[in-house]
Amino acid sequence: MTPSAVFAIPFNRPFMTGKEISYIAEAHALGNLAGDGPFTDRCQTLLRSHTGVMQVLLTHSCTAALEMAALLLELQPGDEVIMPSYTFVSTANAFALRGAIPVFVDIRPDTLNIDEQLVEDAITARTRAIVVVHYAGVACEMDTLLALANQYGLVVIEDAAQGVMSSYKGRALGALGQLGAYSFHETKNIISGEGGALLVNRDDFRLQAEIIREKGTDRSRFFRGEVDKYTWQSIGSSFLPSELTAAFLCAQLEEAANLTARRVDLWNNYHALLVRLEEAGFLRRPIIPTGCVHNGHMYYVILDRKVSRQRVLHSLKTAGIHAVFHYVPLHSAPAAQKLGRQQGQLNVTDDLASRLVRLPMWIGLTSEQQGRVVDALSSAIAAEGA
Repeated sequence: MTPSAVFAIPFNRPFMTGKEISYIAEAHALGNLAGDGPFTDRCQTLLRSHTGVMQVLLTHSCTAALEMAALLLELQPGDEVIMPSYTFVSTANAFALRGAIPVFVDIRPDTLNIDEQLVEDAITARTRAIVVVHYAGVACEMDTLLALANQYGLVVIEDAAQGVMSSYKGRALGALGQLGAYSFHETKNIISGEGGALLVNRDDFRLQAEIIREKGTDRSRFFRGEVDKYTWQSIGSSFLPSELTAAFLCAQLEEAANLTARRVDLWNNYHALLVRLEEAGFLRRPIIPTGCVHNGHMYYVILDRKVSRQRVLHSLKTAGIHAVFHYVPLHSAPAAQKLGRQQGQLNVTDDLASRLVRLPMWIGLTSEQQGRVVDALSSAIAAEGA
């Protein structure tokens, strides 16, 4: 039984614009069900137009896009890649698969993004890249990170899984570094069930990115008429999504601005409803730095240390509300002891990860339901005697 069937107010409910099924039918009628058909091209064009990057390649997941980024870097065993510990496991796995060592750095207490002031101390002679994760669709401090990368000759890769339609100082997330990765998983703002995209913003990566995505062949060049046959050029894999996935995604991307506005409205409503609980010291609301435009991807709160998160989540569940915590910090995971290392003490990561609660967030959530969520949260905290 799915969470939606159990909870009166589920954590997530995928939204459809109304064109998805007809676009899938159109793809079927065209007889083009494998990857790189007309809908794939439309999606890539829409994303390239929005972000301004040199190249966009749809993938079957954000994980796949990150794995492609790792292949593009031609990482060798022992190379190091700096990243936050507070992220999804794919951020580390993509590089560990190539034999690289994830180096975990602490996060900022305001945005939960990598602390740009701590990155330089993590750089060694083996460092090849900095992977930034734009948590909750709120940008990292990119000016500082890009300047640091330029100083040390490092590649910046943006894990913008949560950042579609967000921006930093007027530039789309995923388009500020040399490489970026998007997710279109059903829990994201713009969805295709599973799906992702690699954004390429460095000219010498463009052709190789196509080759890697096409199983190590120059098949894309063959279909453009640039070569008379396609052959095996280098290592690669099958990273393409099907045309059916692209058709679904196309319907979503065409409505991306509208979907984002609706989510931001929901986010703003939560933000207003939770003012009193923050003023009373029971929790902290999200912080959006100047210059960052977010996409309303998620609404989370940081509970006061005197409040038991486990009991709050149980109380919300009893009330029929599906709220959840988020990542278990990677540096504390068993795999990190074998595959990665941490830079210094990650005290902020450990602290905030233990107190964060994500509230239900999906298009169609009503103001009345949001009020019920906040009332239940307030009652749960009151029951703690905080």
